[in-house]
Amino acid sequence: MRAMNPGEIAAAVGGVWLNPATVSPLVSAVSTDSRRLDPGCLFIPLIGERFDGHDYLDAALNDGAAGCLCARTPEVLREDKFYIRVPDTRTALGDLAAFCRLESRIPFVQITGSVGKTTAKDLIAATLEAKLRVLKTPENFNNDIGTPLTLLRLTPEHQAAVIETGMNHAGEIAYLGRIVRPDVAIITNIGDAHIEYLGSRQGILKAKCEIFQHLNEKGLVILNGDDPLLRTLDLPFRTVLCGYAERCQVRIVDYRDHSINGISCTVQTPRDRYDVELSAPGAHMVWPAAMAVAVGEELGLNREEIVRGVASFSPSGSRMRVLKLREGRILLDDCYNANPQSVTAALEVLSRTECDKRIAVLGDMGELGGFADQAHYNIGALTAMLGIDAVVAIGERAAGIAQGAEENGGDAWHFNTREEAMPELIRQWEPGSAMLVKASHAMRFGEIVGQLTAAFQ
Repeated sequence: MRAMNPGEIAAAVGGVWLNPATVSPLVSAVSTDSRRLDPGCLFIPLIGERFDGHDYLDAALNDGAAGCLCARTPEVLREDKFYIRVPDTRTALGDLAAFCRLESRIPFVQITGSVGKTTAKDLIAATLEAKLRVLKTPENFNNDIGTPLTLLRLTPEHQAAVIETGMNHAGEIAYLGRIVRPDVAIITNIGDAHIEYLGSRQGILKAKCEIFQHLNEKGLVILNGDDPLLRTLDLPFRTVLCGYAERCQVRIVDYRDHSINGISCTVQTPRDRYDVELSAPGAHMVWPAAMAVAVGEELGLNREEIVRGVASFSPSGSRMRVLKLREGRILLDDCYNANPQSVTAALEVLSRTECDKRIAVLGDMGELGGFADQAHYNIGALTAMLGIDAVVAIGERAAGIAQGAEENGGDAWHFNTREEAMPELIRQWEPGSAMLVKASHAMRFGEIVGQLTAAFQ
């Protein structure tokens, strides 16, 4: 954020500067964590179900914060610090980010969707970075705290912003869109993630479409043109569909799968033809690649820059990370999160991996509500259909995965905990085998990846 004095901050968040006769420093950084402070920053104490950041106001000010927002006025106001009272600090964080965004004249790309938001964000940002200095959402900071904090990292040097926004309830994307004010709005797909809270895919579609409420009236919409719900949308904006279907303006042709070494394809647009290569595996990667081409064209990149930018992409975190370990063992670390669509995509990658044996280590998928039992069973049945040699299912819900695999002719083992499963994983993972590890984030399957890596590195 640009340097702002307390008066400007108070005006931006609709707050009251409680001690204006004291210091008036310029602030160019914000923190919501009293343990991680830039000297001279603004501290914003957030309130959660089990914590209240106001309890750490004095610690933050002692450790170098220049001042703070507060919804609860301290008994004593220090003369060397400034205090701005607001009704709600979380809302004020969003208001400050929205103010800083409106001061910026660079193009903003906002991304949402059921699956692949982070991949699309990282791939689009990598593409644009072939020419532009890009601000992008770090990691998965895509909620009502992470999104404002991302926007508050804007500097005059940035030439574009790529912002990922997530949700699990109606109204969240609209709120984040009010802060981001996108010039390009992207929906990757509509799946079953968070269906527990939204009731149906139609409910999910409606919630995702909130992204258009604050889109620039001259802005661009980019959609997955092969998604059965997204391709039905009739919007009052310029709209580009990306996919295989003939009606897509950005078409994927000549797809080639190189197993765990990645994919390549040709993306045809009305303007040009792009032969793109990705080191990340999986047929699902073609849609974010096509979207990256569409965004690149919209923001003025040429063919060489777009192709080079797409090729520079590498997955972040535990998102289909390929680890080659001792004696020809291959570990597909895709354990960041899981829902039926992402597990299906991961299993397809495993099924096409060239190896002697394929093992799927699968855990509970969360937030599926009444669809959970059938969804887990279906995943198990899919492993048998794809010819996966062994399934190790871990967790209460995952018992349905094991049942689905066994009842459809597959071999499966079920365990309640990671600790109980580890000996079987070690036994199953023979030399020359490939093992996929995937579950919802709450299952903490990263610990499995760490133990397997340590055992066979």
